[in-house]
Amino acid sequence: MGTAVKFFREEVVKSFFESVYDGVVVVDCDGFIQYMSSKYCEFLHVKKKDVVGTHVEMVIENTRMHIVAKTGKEEINDLQYLQGDYVVANRIPIHDNGNLIGAIGTVIFDDLEKWQQMNVHIKKLLAELDFYRKEWHETNGANYSLQDLVGISTEIGRLKEQVVKLASGDISVLILGESGTGKELISHSIHQLSERSRKQFVKVNCSSIPEHLLESELFGYVEGAFTGAKKGGKMGKFKYADGGTIFLDEIGDMPEYMQVKLLRVLQEKEYEPVGALYSEKVDVRVITATNRPIEKMIDCGDFREDLFYRINAAQLFLPPLRERSEDLSILARHFLKKVTARMNKRVKAIDEDAMTLIKSYHWPGNIRELENAIEVAIHLCEGESIDVQSLPAYLKKDEAHTEKRTLKQQLEDREKQIIEETLKKHQYDKIRCAEILGIGKSSLYEKINRYNIGY
Repeated sequence: MGTAVKFFREEVVKSFFESVYDGVVVVDCDGFIQYMSSKYCEFLHVKKKDVVGTHVEMVIENTRMHIVAKTGKEEINDLQYLQGDYVVANRIPIHDNGNLIGAIGTVIFDDLEKWQQMNVHIKKLLAELDFYRKEWHETNGANYSLQDLVGISTEIGRLKEQVVKLASGDISVLILGESGTGKELISHSIHQLSERSRKQFVKVNCSSIPEHLLESELFGYVEGAFTGAKKGGKMGKFKYADGGTIFLDEIGDMPEYMQVKLLRVLQEKEYEPVGALYSEKVDVRVITATNRPIEKMIDCGDFREDLFYRINAAQLFLPPLRERSEDLSILARHFLKKVTARMNKRVKAIDEDAMTLIKSYHWPGNIRELENAIEVAIHLCEGESIDVQSLPAYLKKDEAHTEKRTLKQQLEDREKQIIEETLKKHQYDKIRCAEILGIGKSSLYEKINRYNIGY
């Protein structure tokens, strides 16, 4: 009797979904489809038996169902591009006894003819918006927004909240993180959300400009300042960014004499072009970034302490990819869609074995390395799904190398990795790191020397 009642209830629910909504999809907490209505399957040109058990990103374009299923935050009346048209989608998390177990998504069309008319109007407005957005980006200089920071991990959620809070102010921000973690993306996002977003965003990589040219690049020069100087002089990056934001990437590579000049800009809001007899006022927000241990550099005399306190009014830390394991599959699928769209190649999925290998790799090059690996895999892929053979050889080599190492060697590797991550996360404050790791300071020093950890 109980089984019959349960079956009856399930049939009633399915019948309700089929008759009331034009499109219904239910996913579990990992984003895999558990149910899709017949009308939705027909609309997407897929078979119900083929989609159940498939990740929702592989079936529904531009979906956010997997995100809602992870975050538990509902999304109502969201505009979604689907099958060549824009639809209004609702995504609602599903809870069972207080536990998040998945999400249900619906697409509703009350009047198809009326909706199609509205859809034409929406497309017209979005086309105009795309035109103005493209024109704005070409003159503004900022190409990324906070939406480009992909991930559902706690660290990324907290980072997004911090970016939103800091963007509205005007204080200097120092972004710390390993190479390839997305520090430039964060700087773009801060500018885009700030009151300065209508003005210029200017990026300067301090490590890529020869030392003898850095001053003229930042502050410009007047006519006749030196042999070969352009007639009429040259505008510097700070002048170009006036009213907007300047992003000084790799600030740890800035030579000491330029650190003094930058300090003056931050303190006095003025600078002197090369060869000039006067100072120029400038109103610019300064965002800096580095993957180097600034506080250690201060101890060694390689970076000015007074400048550090000026650029470090607020600090953001981007965690390495190996500390964001829950974001790996989402990022991999994100890059799959991004790269296939650019290459116009039909690769729709990453198989389970390949994803397992991706998750087991330590990604020293972080997000930049992951995107490159996915691009290589798409080039090498012979079918519609990335398999292990499609992945770059070094990923498979790393797996084979791990399998040959003893348990003691693997534990030591992991211990070294944890110490390195903790040191970087806490700006190489060894006393603090020893407390966090629950070991004595002398033990920490001994392990740093044994594993030859640089800092």
